[in-house]
Amino acid sequence: MATKGKGKLQKWAEMASFNNVFQPSLEEVFRKDYILKGKWSKEVLKNDNPIVLELGCGKGEYSVGMGKHFPDKNFIGVDIKGNRIWRGAKTALEDKMKNVFFLRTRIDHIDSCFAENEVDEIWITFPDPQPKDRLERKRLTSPMFIERYRKFLKPGGIIHLKTDHEGFFRYTLEEIERCGFILLESTFNLYGEAIEKLDPTTQEILSIKTFYEKLFSEKGHSIHYLKFQLNK
Repeated sequence: MATKGKGKLQKWAEMASFNNVFQPSLEEVFRKDYILKGKWSKEVLKNDNPIVLELGCGKGEYSVGMGKHFPDKNFIGVDIKGNRIWRGAKTALEDKMKNVFFLRTRIDHIDSCFAENEVDEIWITFPDPQPKDRLERKRLTSPMFIERYRKFLKPGGIIHLKTDHEGFFRYTLEEIERCGFILLESTFNLYGEAIEKLDPTTQEILSIKTFYEKLFSEKGHSIHYLKFQLNK
């Protein structure tokens, strides 16, 4: 256990020197605007290319994978777990990727970090489904979180969800219908016949698999996927 703890401390210390990781304190984002809000393109990315967020990014497999597929887009992985972010951030640095960054903060504070119309797209990959009814508000597709995303997504911005949890997936479909959002794609079995019906670019993106997706697939779980647009 001591060795494991020491490993985490070493990763945190190393990550403090990474120029592709931002770690605001709670005081910098709690009920106030983070210093980079509205300034990501100008001060960090140094371009006007689209910004894509991966929420609950874990080890950043999607952020890094999509960054390689789409050099003309910027990807920012968001997670509170520093030892997980370390892996994605280190890979991006080793591969000299200029379009992949990480933000270590709770997703509860995400609207403190990005300004109106600053983000083009969101990926939510295998989040905690929070299956208990009393924890509904903590689901990343709950009305509370959707309203946060609405504050910074551009008109026509897309939200993607991948999960193995059928209950959470059905809940999200019900929310999309209830709110009148635009459902663009939906399948309960992504790697069945469904993926063959998608365009080649989407197939390529969806072939990127996170650590948890591989784990769930190996256990025989079906992977559910959807994407939708908010109505402004």
